[in-house]
This record gives sequence, C-alpha cells and structure tokens, in this order.
Amino acid sequence: MATTPFPEYDNRMKNPFGHWKKAAAGLAIAAVGAFTIAAGDNYFEIGKNLEIFNELYKDINIYYVDEVSPGELIGTGIDAMLESLDPYTQYIPESDMENYRIMTTGQYGGIGAMIRKKGDWVVVSEPYEGYPAMKGGLRTGDRIVEVDGRSAKGLDTDEVSKMLKGQAGTPVKVTTVRNEQAPQGHTLTREEIKIPDVPYKAMIDSVQKVGYIKLNSFTQTAGQEVRKAFKDLKDQGAEKLVLDLRGNGGGLLREAINIVNLWVPKGQTVVETRGKIAEWDKTYKTLSESMDTEMPLVVLVDTGSASASEIVAGSLQDLDRAVVVGHRTFGKGLVQQTRDLFYNSKLKVTVAKYYIPSGRCIQKVDYAHHDSTGKAVIKADSTLRAFKTANGRIVYDGRGIAPDIDVELPEVPKIVRGLYTEDLFFDFANQYQWSHPSIAPAAEFTITADIFQQFLQYVKDNGFKYRTSSLDDLDALVADAKKERYYEQAKSAIEALRTELNPDQLEVLNRFRPEIEEVLKSEIVGRYYFQTGRAQAMLRSDPVVLQALKTLNGPAYKEVLAGTSNKNDK
Repeated sequence: MATTPFPEYDNRMKNPFGHWKKAAAGLAIAAVGAFTIAAGDNYFEIGKNLEIFNELYKDINIYYVDEVSPGELIGTGIDAMLESLDPYTQYIPESDMENYRIMTTGQYGGIGAMIRKKGDWVVVSEPYEGYPAMKGGLRTGDRIVEVDGRSAKGLDTDEVSKMLKGQAGTPVKVTTVRNEQAPQGHTLTREEIKIPDVPYKAMIDSVQKVGYIKLNSFTQTAGQEVRKAFKDLKDQGAEKLVLDLRGNGGGLLREAINIVNLWVPKGQTVVETRGKIAEWDKTYKTLSESMDTEMPLVVLVDTGSASASEIVAGSLQDLDRAVVVGHRTFGKGLVQQTRDLFYNSKLKVTVAKYYIPSGRCIQKVDYAHHDSTGKAVIKADSTLRAFKTANGRIVYDGRGIAPDIDVELPEVPKIVRGLYTEDLFFDFANQYQWSHPSIAPAAEFTITADIFQQFLQYVKDNGFKYRTSSLDDLDALVADAKKERYYEQAKSAIEALRTELNPDQLEVLNRFRPEIEEVLKSEIVGRYYFQTGRAQAMLRSDPVVLQALKTLNGPAYKEVLAGTSNKNDK
C-alpha cells in the first residue's frame, strides 16, 4: 500500500541510496504492480516484454562465459530502467532503510558529527552543537583513527559513518589524533540525533524590527520548528520577517503547506497535484488559522531551493503574500510517493506534477522528451506560459521560481577556489583553533591584519601554487600560434604579456583579500561557535540578506507586490 506523505528528499541528488544488491524480489513485485495497473491495451505488451526479460536473464546466467552476480545483474537492469524516467524515481533496498529514515525524519542514532575524507583518513568536519561528539571533546579536524578498536585507516566516510551510528544509549569508543599529537580515546554514548530544520533564527535588525529564520529542510518537524521560531521572534518584537530557503532541497509536501499556512488564511489553496491516476488529482488547502497575514515577508531563494522550497516560495509569491529575493530556483515540479515492496524494500516513484495557486507548474526539465544524446530536455522558451498572481502580476511556468528581486553575486575568484581545493582554509582554521583557546563573540569577530598575515605565511609554507585563467588562455594561444607559424614573430610580445599576466602570488592574495577574509571568518568562527555562530557571523555581510533588509525597510516591498516596479521576471 502507498504511504501517506510525499517524501521529496534532496531532489538534486541522482541516487542518494546507491546501488542495491538484492533486487529480484523488487522486480517481481514491480511486475505484479504493472499487471494490476496497466490493464487494457498495455497488458499484452507488458507481459511479452517480461517474458523476454526473464528468458534473457536465465540464458545470461547459464551461458555467459564468466560467473555473474544475479543481484548485480538485475540491479543494473532496474537502475537503467528507472534512470530512463527521471532522477527521483528510485528503488530503496532494505539495506538503505536507515538512510531513507534519516532523509524523511532528520533523525538517526549516533554521535552527532559531520565527517569527511582527507587523505587516508576520515576527519571530523564539524560536530553538531550540544551532541555527544561536541560534549565528548571531538573538534573539527580531528582524525578518526579507530572506532571500537577497529582501525579506520583507508575506510571511506560511509564505512566510518556506519561504525559511528547505532541505537541511542549504546556506547562507542572513538580514538582520534589532533595536530599529530598522541591519540586520544573518547567513550561516547550515542543519542538520537535530530538535525534541526531551523538551525538559526535571530533579530537581524533591532531598529527596524526584522526577524530572520533559516530553514534547511522539510522533515516531519519543519512546520512545528518554523512556527516556534516565528513565535519567538514575534515575542522579541519582530514586525518584519526574512525566511531563508537558500540551499533547501525540499522534503515533505505537507510541511510546505503547514509553513505557508503560518502567513495565509485558513482555506487557501496552496498547491494542486495532477497525475495519470485520478487519485493523485488533489487540492491541498491550509487547514488552520494563520499566525500573521499582514507582517511584511521576504523569502530568500537560490538555485539550490527545490521542490517543497519552491512550493513555499512560489505559493507566497502567487498569493502576493511575500517578495521573493535571490536567484531563480531549481525548477522541480514533480511529486513522489513511496510504495512498499517485498523484503522491506520500497519504490519512490513520481506520481504527479504540482501546480501552485496561479495555476503554473514550475518543472524545468521535460523528462518525457530527450535530445540526440539521450538527455532529457529543458522546456523551450517558446513553450512557457504566462500566469497572474493575486494582484495581477505576470509570472511564468517551466523555469522554477523567478525572484521578484534578483541579486547578482560576484563570481568566486579562481584563487579562492584553489585555496578551497587544497583545504588551506580548513587546515588553517584547525591550526588557529588549536593555538587559540577563544575568540571574540561570533557577531564581533573579524579577520585582523595579523590573522591575514598568518594565513599568507601558512599558504606559502604549504607550497600553494596559483595559476591564473589568463595564463591558461595564453598557453592555448601560444599552441595555436605555433601551429599556424606565427609564434616566432610574435614571441617577444607574447612573453611580455606572460610577465604581465603572471603576477607575484602574494600580490594576488592581497588583491582578493576581501573574498579570502570572508571564507576565513566563516571557517574560524565555525570552530568555536559551530553552525549557529557561523550563521550569526556571516549574515552581516551576506548581499542577499542585505537586499532583503533594503526591500523590507524601503518602498520596494509595496511596489513589487503592487506590480508597479520594473521587474521583468521571465
């Protein structure tokens, strides 16, 4: 039987559950379901192809020159079959049920820490505030060398993660090495870890009384957490609100409706779903009295805002209840439903498309049609249709949610990306924490000239080499010039240009000092104040948040909702 909720997990992931090994039973139940649903004209075609598949599989298993694994062979077939539909229709084997539970509830039994691979080892990338890892003394950068006496050298993050997870209340001994010192043993008691849907809330402008809520996911507690955060901010005097959905890949549909319900009246249509089967043609309306239908509201989005995030942002935009600020969203207008299969496995299958209050579907990719390479196509501009918001503003389908106010972000400089790739921000922040027991409060911490000079020296000591994109382009030009036999006559000019395009590395680092300092600040503050402090520190200079404040505190808010601004959102 079908499950009730619509688990729309991180919808940008191709297959978060990995490959499965025991799929024969899943194939059998899929066949039964297909015969049940596809009566009529398709019945013979389905039966014929299942018989062909069965004979082909048996012959390969018997006659193929090498031994084959039945589970892997069937798995490859089902993986390919599902991938031909869309990235969200997935088979979930019993072995991946724990991952499935984590993604739908945000809960798991463990020590509460993010980990990452670094060389031959797995290291702590950030402990969760208030959970066993943090309380037991684990810190970012600690190398995990043993778990319950088993060496962790050479293991990947999935293997170490499974060793760290377990039933709440059970002990686990973790041995770590910090800064090449002697190993330290930590006996931790696992807890039920709940990754918060709302990791941060605050008054970000006490003068103008603006509150801020960061929503990271739509698990079963999302609506409840946002409601509580909003109430707390109102109690602190908030008269305007910023809801941050950037990077939020979605989750449960019902939680999106509950969150919209906080700001729109009872009985308002939030979303409709329409599918091939009549039972998926449904209208979802708000069921409760709202908390506030008048407070000015800005919703922040970006390309990582998908699915349930787009329902919230798009519904509030269509109803002219909020101004949307940031970047165009991901464009996922598909609904998944989870069906139980044999042997404790599940099928997550796309069953419908959703339509927000204006009547538009914001699905960007047309998975029913493919180009010559077999890749699903993006809907053509000529097929896009115009719709109207409650106040008559023009909005479009087929491209995600276009913000009412687009904020251009500067491109990350290549040298900053290079420092990231070499882990120099991560490693320097670890070294800084190990030698500095405390720093200023998160909201006050800045990268001083002394800290920046320490970082420059650290970069130099680690042999970092930076090569500009301009030099890469110049090398390509030289190669072409040599082929065309122009290089010798242009050699002096080319080499003079090479000198100009190859500045001293220290000069380049200083040129991009503001961008480097922003990343350093985030890394260092995170070491001392964890996720909460990191958010607190970075909001001060976040250009999208600053635009939201400008919008709420100026005439733009009312102008956008009235349709009198010059915004062209197609």
